[in-house]
Amino acid sequence: MRLVIAFSLFTLAACAQQVGQNTQPGGNGPATFTSSTQLVVETIVVTDKNGNPVEGLTANDFVVTENGAPQTIRVFEHQNLPKTPNTTPTVRSEPEKIHIFDKLGKVHIAPETAGSVKYKDRRLLALYFDMTAMQEGEQMRALNAAKQFIRTQMQAPDLMAIMRYVGGAVEVLQDFTDDRNRLLSIVGTLIVGEREGLDVSTSDASAADNGAAFGQDDSEFNIFNTDRQLSALQTAATMLGQLNEKKSLIYFAGGLRLSGMNNQAQLHATINAAIRAGVSFWPIDARGLVAEAPLGDATKGSPGGIGMYTGNSALATTSNFQQSQDTLYTLASDTGGKALLDNNDLTKGIVQAEQAVTSYYVIGYYTSNSALDGKFRRVKITLARDLSAKLDYRQGYYAGKEFGKFTAVDKERQLEDALMLGDPITELTIAMEVDYFQLNRAEYFVPLVVKIPGRELALVKKRGGDRTLIDFVGEVKDDYGSTISNVRDKVNIKLSDATAAELAKRPIEYDTGFTLLPGKYSIKFLARDDETGRIGTYQTSFVVPNLNKEDKRIPISSVVLSSQRVDFKDALYNAIKDKAQKEEPSNPLVEDGQKLIPSVTRVFSKGREMFVYLQAYEPGIDTTRPLIAFVSFYRAHEKAWETPPIKVTDSMNNRLRTMPIKFSIPLDAIAPGKYDCQISVLDSTGQKAAFWRAPVAVVP
Repeated sequence: MRLVIAFSLFTLAACAQQVGQNTQPGGNGPATFTSSTQLVVETIVVTDKNGNPVEGLTANDFVVTENGAPQTIRVFEHQNLPKTPNTTPTVRSEPEKIHIFDKLGKVHIAPETAGSVKYKDRRLLALYFDMTAMQEGEQMRALNAAKQFIRTQMQAPDLMAIMRYVGGAVEVLQDFTDDRNRLLSIVGTLIVGEREGLDVSTSDASAADNGAAFGQDDSEFNIFNTDRQLSALQTAATMLGQLNEKKSLIYFAGGLRLSGMNNQAQLHATINAAIRAGVSFWPIDARGLVAEAPLGDATKGSPGGIGMYTGNSALATTSNFQQSQDTLYTLASDTGGKALLDNNDLTKGIVQAEQAVTSYYVIGYYTSNSALDGKFRRVKITLARDLSAKLDYRQGYYAGKEFGKFTAVDKERQLEDALMLGDPITELTIAMEVDYFQLNRAEYFVPLVVKIPGRELALVKKRGGDRTLIDFVGEVKDDYGSTISNVRDKVNIKLSDATAAELAKRPIEYDTGFTLLPGKYSIKFLARDDETGRIGTYQTSFVVPNLNKEDKRIPISSVVLSSQRVDFKDALYNAIKDKAQKEEPSNPLVEDGQKLIPSVTRVFSKGREMFVYLQAYEPGIDTTRPLIAFVSFYRAHEKAWETPPIKVTDSMNNRLRTMPIKFSIPLDAIAPGKYDCQISVLDSTGQKAAFWRAPVAVVP
């Protein structure tokens, strides 16, 4: 992927739609008073001395304190999950015929609004497959167990989500649903063998003798692998934490062994994240009941050495296996779940998680401590009258933080959470344009242009000048949900006094580019003001057509409308070095050191020129065919103005016979108003044509 990044200040037309407005420094605007409240939601399981759920309680029966301060209950719900058979239509029995969804699209856990209970009287079970921690046989057993439970043991209150960890990322394959056919289809499309070889290798007496005189210690690699798996669990718990109900995460793995004390920090972070999110882990050892030979089986080499005869090798093998189960047991016990170990019926673990959640209470209160300090606050919940009951609930939580107190980890987590959200964040206004230009028979250059109104950014005085720091994150996915390309930039923009004064009237523009193959794509782009923490996201779908298959019309690129050309040296920020700029041939919007700036809003001032640029392609011919092109403006379906036709005869020296088509249109002769701008390209020799039309606006 070739990447071009530039920042510039450009004039934004007055009639462009804008959301939000910042008060000018020193302005006499109205006084603004703000207040913040934080809703704390707790899920409580109340059982009697026999372990049976206690029902019929009301909000008056509970007493809630936070750090010793009494709290007033504002939200109260009783979730009652009866054990009734599933009444949904019987699913088809043959897995091969269930693949009604032919691709695994990546989705998100749909969040709830504050104080709401989205899934009342429903049981939330999330199946989590750690494909990096299971051998192929273990993966098959885990998937078969999931299918069996969905077919025969899923009850009417059950809602299930499907998640997996593979490729270094946690993917939500299905949000919570009771559609068994859909769940079976998603599980059926999971591929056995998707793993990264993150096997835990040992250097103790049980390790195979490979005959090497010297080798690196594998313990360091094990530390990182285990941390990655625990961190992925933490991410999954955070995703589920967007829901207020009690959640059970059924964790399929082939064991998880810690490397001494090295993984304790990440283990504690994962458990704390699960407790804060109201998630209980229910690990299932996909290895089942294991009967292993004292010195290992034929899948690994003989340990060798004296340990074979003293018993150290057999003892080390047994210890390693037990330690891998101890971690699963710890994850379960510390979050309120239960681990299924040494059992070949893996569905039993899912049933245990299902039967553990039958009745619980949801309590919400607005904390009396409104300080956003990020500190831990201990919550204590008791019953107003002595019922000799046991209460199982989250013992505390970490308060929110103001953005100014965020650590580097907090800021990264904020960006990750923003990317995972299905709904856009509109704290910053973002406008975006995506175009495409053919590079060769296979690849296309896709420039991306993003504009943010400058008045929405905060300026900070540092070292005698104004600065603003912006984070940019972009991700391009194909039609199957796989990430094809991404971009991440942190840009520190330095402004002179004159430029800073004009920032309120002008936008910041960011442009980058990707090299893609023909196909359907979606892009999600995020910008964050690093001074205030305000975020804006923009998501859209676009298509890169296969112009090689275009035989009835003239193949043309996207049409770029612009009102400005700028020098690279005038950019506020430029990540490409001078040498790289001169060697950048892929961006067709750059010519002779000048960059054509697309007008994302397509609003033009009457006193300026409008630049039009596109490319036509004539592959497979020896001699260039002349083309005729002109631009027309239509208003109320009537032609209002048209440029004289131009004859294009020059083509680039490439196999595509690329023919650049350029217009420079003075707008003085066009009355202000809204128009449909049409570009027509004609080939009289080949009897072909191409047309492109888009709405534009001309303002005084």
